[in-house]
Amino acid sequence: MKRLALILAASVFAGPAFAHSGHAFTFAAGLSHPFSGADHLLAMALVGVWAAAFGGARAWAWPASFVAALSVGALLGHAGVAAPGLETMIALSVSALGLLAASRAPASLALGIAALAPLGLLHGIAHGAEAPDGAFALYVAGFVAASAALHACGLAAGRLAAGGARWFGWAGALAGLWLAVQ
Repeated sequence: MKRLALILAASVFAGPAFAHSGHAFTFAAGLSHPFSGADHLLAMALVGVWAAAFGGARAWAWPASFVAALSVGALLGHAGVAAPGLETMIALSVSALGLLAASRAPASLALGIAALAPLGLLHGIAHGAEAPDGAFALYVAGFVAASAALHACGLAAGRLAAGGARWFGWAGALAGLWLAVQ
């Protein structure tokens, strides 16, 4: 858990965190994209960490709702739907997810999904807006698979180290604020 925290902290302070330009659009590029910016990496992991606090069906339903909204957002972004201040909203979503993970705020299945779906939609719009027509499906398949894997890692970390999950949540909340002012 300490090693994971160090890697994530280093990725936040390694330079520009936003990963929305200048890459090829293949399955491999989509697969690597969530790992190329602290905003995506932290958000995906924090979804799993928050879900781990509750176990049961919610533990998988919440990340699944985020991935579903991420996919819908990608379609919207690719169709030209834009959200003003998108990068700032994505950074602030990291803070929101960090606060939820840190507080281990209790929520019903419906409330958890209602909180996560709009955040997934925002991340998806950013991904979809940058993907070209020809490789769109492959790129989306890659970033959806990587996002689900990061959710699973966050879920596992949250289950294995509940106390550490709180610290990771607080660190994520602060990192999101730092990203928002960059």
